[in-house]
Amino acid sequence: MNIADLQKLAAETRLSRETGMALLIASGLLAIFLFIPLAGQRTTEPPVAVASSTPDAFANVPVTAKAAVVYDLATGETLYARNADAQLPLASLTKLLTVYTALAELSPATPITVSANATAVEGSHVLREGQTFALGDLARLTLTASLNDGAVAMSEAAAAREGTTQAAALASAASALDLAQTYAVNGSGLDESTTVSGGYGSARDLAKLAGALVATAPAVALATTESSTQATSAGGTTLTVKNTDPMTGSLPRLLLSKTGYTELAGGNLALVFDAGINHPVAVVVLGSTQKERFTDGAALVAATLAHFAGVASL
Repeated sequence: MNIADLQKLAAETRLSRETGMALLIASGLLAIFLFIPLAGQRTTEPPVAVASSTPDAFANVPVTAKAAVVYDLATGETLYARNADAQLPLASLTKLLTVYTALAELSPATPITVSANATAVEGSHVLREGQTFALGDLARLTLTASLNDGAVAMSEAAAAREGTTQAAALASAASALDLAQTYAVNGSGLDESTTVSGGYGSARDLAKLAGALVATAPAVALATTESSTQATSAGGTTLTVKNTDPMTGSLPRLLLSKTGYTELAGGNLALVFDAGINHPVAVVVLGSTQKERFTDGAALVAATLAHFAGVASL
């Protein structure tokens, strides 16, 4: 083979190699074009909204009360509300504020002597003028049996400590808790007249107040969950009083219970119970009837437990 033939063979070989390389590059580009999206094109399908399957446990709860609330004291969340910020007569739920006020000013061991003014208040009289009880004991008796004479004795003592009127002392405590809708004319919550209640507040305010009392005076609050409680005066007289809430034995993990009823207020009820481990929840109903305040409260407690269980009802 001469030189000319070798040059021709080399040229053909080079051309073949270049053609093969070109085909290989073209094939690669084609694969890229076919299987890789253009720049900016979506690489995934758009997300699909999935509706929550968690049922609303409060959707069909029968409540007679004019106002009601279920307030999660652990998180500050309102789980259920019906006119929760409406200002309504409190009746004996006012005593929650009275006890909180007294315990904020005085030690639970402070001796409280029952005055003539306290025993003259309207309603049944369990205490006698001149009797002396430790504040903590008097608070347990008063809240459990809704004693008007005990409430007046405590509000008098708190006002004397502050050097002010009973109404001013109660107003100061409500302000400290930021209870914007709450104020009291007297410590018992008894109606002042046919048109003026002894205390006013909202369901949400009372839920916060009940929670504050449980947090600051758990022993006093817990006494209200028993069917009865007793205390002994400084003179050695032991008093036993019955609870005004007939449901205390049937509601789970109660931490506080307080009833209230007057002609102006209707039937009121405040409950605090533990919905889990250290998970207090307050239930308050205002403006129900004397009987249906209890069915309202029980229904809202059951709905709350269902809510945390993730079911529509228990």
